[in-house]
Amino acid sequence: MSYSEPMAETMRADLGVEPGLSEKKMFGGLCFLLHGHMVCGVMKHGAMYRPGKNREAAALDAGASPLSFTGRSMGGLVELDEGGFDDDTLRATLTEMSLANAASLPPKG
Repeated sequence: MSYSEPMAETMRADLGVEPGLSEKKMFGGLCFLLHGHMVCGVMKHGAMYRPGKNREAAALDAGASPLSFTGRSMGGLVELDEGGFDDDTLRATLTEMSLANAASLPPKG
């Protein structure tokens, strides 16, 4: 398994029951999508969130780090290491930002 199933379960609980929510294996981990748009996901050693470019600075101020798979940060995406993921308040903040971002986009279909 290339991601932590306990972390995935925590993320599922954080997201709750949201109409249009789905799961998809991506980026070597598990991503959660709302109407086809990535909200967040779990990787081998942490989690990623997509608060969007307009909320990225707030997400970084809250305690997230820029997401960088290739050494270059990916705009609109942030990450948490396992220690940051243990912070319930930080996870809730990033989940809320990321759900709002996905909900603001037209559904993919």
